[in-house]
Amino acid sequence: MLIVLTIGVLGYRYISDYSWLDALYMTIITVTTVGFMEVKPLDAEAKIFTVMLIISSVVIFAFALRVISEYILSRNSLQLLKKKKVKNKINNLSDHIIVCGYGRNGMQAAERLKAYNRPFIVIEHDKELIEKHEEEILFVEGDANEDSTLLEAGVERANYLIVTLPDDADNLFVVLSARQLNKSLFIISRASKVSSQNKLMLAGADKVIMPDKIGGDHMASLVVLPDLITFMDKLSVEGEHTTNLEEVAIEDFSDQVECNSLRDLDLRRKTGCTIIGYIEPNGNYIINPEADLQLQPKSKVIVLGRPEQIRKLNEMFHIE
Repeated sequence: MLIVLTIGVLGYRYISDYSWLDALYMTIITVTTVGFMEVKPLDAEAKIFTVMLIISSVVIFAFALRVISEYILSRNSLQLLKKKKVKNKINNLSDHIIVCGYGRNGMQAAERLKAYNRPFIVIEHDKELIEKHEEEILFVEGDANEDSTLLEAGVERANYLIVTLPDDADNLFVVLSARQLNKSLFIISRASKVSSQNKLMLAGADKVIMPDKIGGDHMASLVVLPDLITFMDKLSVEGEHTTNLEEVAIEDFSDQVECNSLRDLDLRRKTGCTIIGYIEPNGNYIINPEADLQLQPKSKVIVLGRPEQIRKLNEMFHIE
């Protein structure tokens, strides 16, 4: 539209030798086809130019009005654009995390993942809840029990699935469906009843968490060992820039140091961090390992340090 107006003004200015104001006036009455008389009689060249201007402006302005009218009159256009944008973002994700349900547990999980800057998607069926938080979180609207919804969230490309639905039967069904769609997916499921734990594990869950049990244990521990529990709470893992604990794969060190034993890493001197745990390739955990412990490929170490020491560790060894 701007190009047509510009061409019209320049054309009348230089073809018919109109003033800038008259050229603008002629362009406006021509492209809008209002039928006013021209400022002064047009010669042959000006008439040909006017014909071409009318034809081009009618087509372009009609198309522009149609597009604008659709956006104004269509109630769903903005929502469709948002859904298309979200779908494109989801299609570009891989090795991400899927959170099923945005209730109390799902919301807490999403907040923690956001603090760590980990890519994740939330499956939720409550439209009002989605509209309230869609600016900050990627949502897939639908029922997590349906395979189509899990596929829309990219379950076949995901690394982790967190199932936080309030009903154990729904969680069981989601775990079964997700395990069939992605055999290598690491699934963490919520459970309300003790009897549901084994069923969820048999269905394919790798870890089963009982929030009520954890909450009760924590409150009782505050009575029995208040200072110890408070100290543990101080070991913040709120986000990637405030954490006091870090899990590091041995492969992250192997390119820069000779990794035969924990002593070879010498993390205390280099970064100030202290190694407090070692995870063997088979998943066995060793608390407070000896310095001469021989390191194995595909193993991990757990380190403790202040946030600035953890950042120094990550920067020194280029740990993501």
